[in-house]
Parts: sequence; C-alpha cells; structure tokens
Amino acid sequence: MDLKTCLIVDDSRIIRKVARRIIEDLGFEVDEAADGAEALTYCMGLMPQVVLLDWQMPVMDGLSFLRRLRDLPGGRVPKVLFCTIETRADRIAEALSAGADDYVMKPFDGEILHSKLAEVGAVQSPS
Repeated sequence: MDLKTCLIVDDSRIIRKVARRIIEDLGFEVDEAADGAEALTYCMGLMPQVVLLDWQMPVMDGLSFLRRLRDLPGGRVPKVLFCTIETRADRIAEALSAGADDYVMKPFDGEILHSKLAEVGAVQSPS
C-alpha cells in the first residue's frame, strides 16, 4: 500500500498535536508546519497528499499559502482541507475558489475529519 502523507499547517501546537493523532490513526505519515511560509518551503521539497490548513496564522496565512501552493509544480495534487473557525459563507467560498478541496470547522474530531477526508477521496469512507 502507498504511504499516505499529510502536512498539518497550524500555528497552534495543540491543534497540530490533536490533528496529528487523528490523521496518524487514519494511516498517514504526518509532518507539521507552524505557518504558511514554513509549509510552502516543505512542499517545495516534498509534496504531501493531504494538507490540513489553518486560516489565521502569522508570517503567511492559509489563503496566501494555498494560492502559492497551487502555483507550484505538482501543487494541484494535494487535497487541501481548510480548518477554520470562519463561518461566513463568502470567506468559505473564497477558500474554495483559491483551491481548497473542502473545509472543516474547528473544533473538529476524528469522525468529522475522517468523513471530510473521505469526501475528498483521501481515505476510505468510514464504514
């Protein structure tokens, strides 16, 4: 079976830790970045299959990162899930038009994350 890779991009260490546990349970190899700039550097070296992306971050926010990612060679490959406390429809639409595959509201749990990843085709549907 192919090794599945996920990059968790969030400035909160706690959120990265929670998300990592969930994603690893789904069989992913996980790496972390604390902001969009760090994540972009990572993706230039190794393109993950899934990116779990926070919106509000210092240095480079999620939306800026996403636009830059999609311009990279191979940057259309990763499934990107925006993790956000943002509930406004226009903001969500902005994220989707910038290239996000889907979004998940914070706080999320394993079940929500699993079903979202299944929706974008990154994992098998929960049975």
